[in-house]
Amino acid sequence: MATLNLPAWGYGLRYRHGLFKQLITKKGQEEVAEDWLEKFSPWEIVRHDVVFPVRFFGNVQINPDGSRKWVGGDVVQALAYDVPIPGYKTKNTISLRLWEAKARAEDLDLFQFNEGEYELAAQLHSRAQQICTVLYPGDATESGKLLRLKQQFFLCSASLQDIISRFNERSTSEGSRKWSEFPSKVAVQMNDTHPTLAIPELMRLLLDDNGLGWDEAWDVTSRTVAYTNHTVLPEALEKWSQSLMWKLLPRHMEIIEEIDKRFVQTICTTRVDLEDKLSTLSILDNNPQKPVVRMANLCVVSSHTVNGVAQLHSDILKAELFADYVSIWPNKFQNKTNGITPRRWLRFCSPELSDIITKWLKTDKWITDLDLLTGLRQFADNEELQSEWASAKAANKQRLAQYIERVTGVSINPNSLFDIQVKRIHEYKRQLMNILGVIYRFKKLKEMKPEERKKTAPRTVMIGGKAFATYTNAKRIVKLVNDVGDVVNSDPEVNEYLKVVFVPNYNVTVAEMLIPGSELSQHISTAGMEASGTSNMKFALNGCLIIGTLDGANVEIREEIGEENFFLFGATADQVPRLRKEREDGLFKPDPRFEEAKQFAKSGVFGSYDYGPLLDSLEGNTGYGRGDYFLVGYDFASYMDAQAKVDEAYKDRKRWLKMSIMSTAGSGKFSSDRTIAQYAKEIWNIEACPVP
Repeated sequence: MATLNLPAWGYGLRYRHGLFKQLITKKGQEEVAEDWLEKFSPWEIVRHDVVFPVRFFGNVQINPDGSRKWVGGDVVQALAYDVPIPGYKTKNTISLRLWEAKARAEDLDLFQFNEGEYELAAQLHSRAQQICTVLYPGDATESGKLLRLKQQFFLCSASLQDIISRFNERSTSEGSRKWSEFPSKVAVQMNDTHPTLAIPELMRLLLDDNGLGWDEAWDVTSRTVAYTNHTVLPEALEKWSQSLMWKLLPRHMEIIEEIDKRFVQTICTTRVDLEDKLSTLSILDNNPQKPVVRMANLCVVSSHTVNGVAQLHSDILKAELFADYVSIWPNKFQNKTNGITPRRWLRFCSPELSDIITKWLKTDKWITDLDLLTGLRQFADNEELQSEWASAKAANKQRLAQYIERVTGVSINPNSLFDIQVKRIHEYKRQLMNILGVIYRFKKLKEMKPEERKKTAPRTVMIGGKAFATYTNAKRIVKLVNDVGDVVNSDPEVNEYLKVVFVPNYNVTVAEMLIPGSELSQHISTAGMEASGTSNMKFALNGCLIIGTLDGANVEIREEIGEENFFLFGATADQVPRLRKEREDGLFKPDPRFEEAKQFAKSGVFGSYDYGPLLDSLEGNTGYGRGDYFLVGYDFASYMDAQAKVDEAYKDRKRWLKMSIMSTAGSGKFSSDRTIAQYAKEIWNIEACPVP
């Protein structure tokens, strides 16, 4: 946004610790607190002049004139810290405003403190401090859920109070305040469902604090907010318990009830054909067993625009998840394919490759106009470019090999094919398929004669990513990768031809080292489950070839770089429901290689840990945690065939280098500059304001 000179603010929370720092031990992944703010942050500017009160709990007071006011409960203070975000080669700098939660001095009970009751005296201070302690605190417990909801509301309330106070200041200086103009001055983009509470909070601020009537407040709100959906996974579409919401945010629940009531009335009067769908379309799910608020529904009903983040994802939203809403508001839904910044993800992280690109394009303007990369296509067969390209790749691989040895102790061959899968560990992302493929490769190498092995393309497989602390199967996958690595890397017959490394504590800094050094990257999610993915774009931009399914942005990457430069395999999104049904009906016939890999994994060759429960998820036809929901078995055959094509292509250096150049040359579409320019024009209706 800063590079495009857009007048914009980012809002977030000033977390003291991240998710966790990942340690790999004999037990697998262990989590310790991350030290984000252990040392001070040199970039942030604390703004003691920008503080807003944020209330929790309490009750709703009805005034004699019928107006309502939220009173009582706990009130914490939101203190602003501004992180300046300079644009690339512009004079513009915008702010990322991060909120810290604090209690006031007068909230400390000095009498109790002096009586020695320290915890009791500082209760509110301690509750306020919890809000920004950890990113994504575990929400398996009631207190965990309450803390997450507090975090979400704290962000929304502080940010909206800030926005409104700026609007009021401007209006005062201009001599008039028209609330009907608010949506033409302010656009609020809700990034997933986590900031959904911005909707009832903006309504509350307009109704209760600024005296607007319902219709005017709703008009302002529904023209101000827009919603980006980031997932179709049902467990990630937030549903909050109504009782928890009534307890923490009683006024907001009144407002949500009213929004829902009016929406239902509208459907009953204008769309009688949808009446039988109201149980799924309404915002409140009043199932007596478990009444919840469906945040995605609240977002869709209240926003002027809803978008997905890749063409396939947006199509699935319109055809499946939000199909009935599309019939009500056909023009509300858009696609905005994600993008990545070429500044960080090429110019900065791979200076050698960047210099080569600048030399051959005779300009460095590609850094802010990434479509210029298509100019490399005409040189893709040029031997001089190929040789320079290869030496830049080699330098990045050398740097990565040194890093891997430093953090894992494993020495890897920089001349082997560097094959990398780094992303959150999740069953739908199918790291399990990757490691089963590696297990099969190891078994075949063991069975070969020494001279046969010499003909194979040596490969180093690197897998990295954090498994959520309570996600048992994800943690088993991390353990399996490490156990396989221990055995393979110490096997003198095979370790010249195959190494397996788990890269610990994956984060942006690690990615800046891994991505430029990668030659093959795996984006192998079950089709229809990855909304977009963005690391696929980072790898492709760096001339790394992709082995992947037709999922998320892979579809568009393959279109842009040319299908001959993409190793495709697997079922398509529209086939998945039928394949699951066939599995349930007992019609699935596994590939012998899949059975062989599973048996070998269970054989004890990789240690004494019991992988039964993990591998059982691939067995059976139905049942919780069984029946191979993510189609690892179905896709395994075409995955292994695609891997064989990778080996073949890698042996042909000229062909591989051409494919690599073509990959970079076709990555222009995936610049965040294109994405953000589309949001600005098609959703926010804003224009650049360059500093002269």
